[in-house]
Amino acid sequence: MARDQIRIVGSSTVFPFATTVAETFGNKTGFKTPVVESTGSGGGLKLFCAGIGDEHPDITNASRRIKKSEVEKCAAAGITDITEVKVGFDGIVLANSKSAKPVELTKQQVFMALAKQVPIDGKLVDNPYKTWNDIDPSLPKTKIEVLGPPPTSGTRDAFVELAMEGGAKAFDMLKDLRKSDKKAFKAVAHSVREDGAYIEAGENDNLIVQKLVANPDAIGIFGFSFLDQNADRIQGGIIGGVEPTFENISAGDYGISRSLYFYVKAAHADKVPGIKEFIAEFTSEDAFGEFGYLTEKGLIPLSEEERTKVRNDATSLTNLKLM
Repeated sequence: MARDQIRIVGSSTVFPFATTVAETFGNKTGFKTPVVESTGSGGGLKLFCAGIGDEHPDITNASRRIKKSEVEKCAAAGITDITEVKVGFDGIVLANSKSAKPVELTKQQVFMALAKQVPIDGKLVDNPYKTWNDIDPSLPKTKIEVLGPPPTSGTRDAFVELAMEGGAKAFDMLKDLRKSDKKAFKAVAHSVREDGAYIEAGENDNLIVQKLVANPDAIGIFGFSFLDQNADRIQGGIIGGVEPTFENISAGDYGISRSLYFYVKAAHADKVPGIKEFIAEFTSEDAFGEFGYLTEKGLIPLSEEERTKVRNDATSLTNLKLM
């Protein structure tokens, strides 16, 4: 291994946190500042699992947990020792421009707006809803236009699992389908419409913010931390009667929240200088603690007990166990 600089890829949601830690680490220690790339969770895990050696990344960030299939891909490429580091929580928000009325929706209405097929009169039909008002007369008479992440994004994975699936369960017909055929239910709950109402806006959350400011009728989907950093221009929607605030997400009251992670290739830890020290910095109280510098960036910290366990497992490079 000839590389003397840590290389990190992965989630666009974890990217600002990893970048902040990388810069602090570079300033505090004698090691070079790690290179951090935003590739999306799925894209990062693909690069991470491609192999061991100089040309492959050391760490990948993820805004969802690694999948069993990804662990198997890693193993097939000789990567059998992976350390999972849970860094905190994030909420997924449906935000719009501050020049418009705040969004107020239920998970069921979110599903009705964005699912490829919806139940009408006991049958699954292609989504006919064009305006929010079509879904519910109390909603605005504006075109359904939602800018969101692509399928490679962990934010998209978490959104369909937490918001769309939650909304699908509100229909008795789909609740029954879930009991009889979980796979068929997931196919319905996770399929996003492709007729222009949902616009894939790539992994660049800055671009979504610009588009929301330019079009006050549009809604964007991204992590709470990003909303927090752009609170002067955009506002978070109320989902199921709960606002996406730091307090509501950390208390578990906000219904669309998820855990954030990074994964370390243990085979690189003794070859690339600074990996163990970088892990120690990221899991320090100064960084991911209750009053750490990452909370200023919008990270919602784990409990003290969980932070201690994560720190111990991470710094000792404990091997990942998928339950």
